[in-house]
Amino acid sequence: MHIKNVVFDFGGVLIDWNPRYLYQEFFDDSDQMEWFLSNICTQEWNVQQDAGRTIKEATETLVKRYPEYESLILKYYEGFDTMMNDEIQSNTKLIPHIKKNGYGLYGLTNWSAETIQYATERFSFFKLLDGMVVSGVEKVIKPDKKIYQILLDRFKIQAGESLFIDDNIDNIHAASDLGFETIHYFGEGCDLKEQLRKFKVL
Repeated sequence: MHIKNVVFDFGGVLIDWNPRYLYQEFFDDSDQMEWFLSNICTQEWNVQQDAGRTIKEATETLVKRYPEYESLILKYYEGFDTMMNDEIQSNTKLIPHIKKNGYGLYGLTNWSAETIQYATERFSFFKLLDGMVVSGVEKVIKPDKKIYQILLDRFKIQAGESLFIDDNIDNIHAASDLGFETIHYFGEGCDLKEQLRKFKVL
């Protein structure tokens, strides 16, 4: 095994993204907030934007279905930057060291084409990446293996020479099936620095 490239997912690995950071401002009752996020502005609804659906279409569709929640639905993308609490600094601080050690650095993310700029403009670690593939641009999302192949083809890298890091186990399995080395970053209790050392990246 000879790793030449490290491929990062963004949300949950490098960026602490959660709609609750926004909606806690509008709900006094956390149970009501959880109901709203489980039944109105759901993860399944959001994923369709990651797959290429426009924000305009997504919002209009949901408002038409739930007109009584229009103001709260509109806030989802009006306040998208607030959902990005911060970068996950324990992980992003490793990026310059990986870069210094000579590895290619790439991003492979499920993210709306219309909101990715909020992240790239806010967080400086993006400047160190050699390239990234965004699902909303490509209109295909992980764990569909097509998006992994787009990454490999576009940047002329090999799966067997690449280490893929993601917080979603389904995405990890898909990458592994294609020959990537993988790290499942599951958040608190997972030391990414230690995991990278096992692959001799750090």
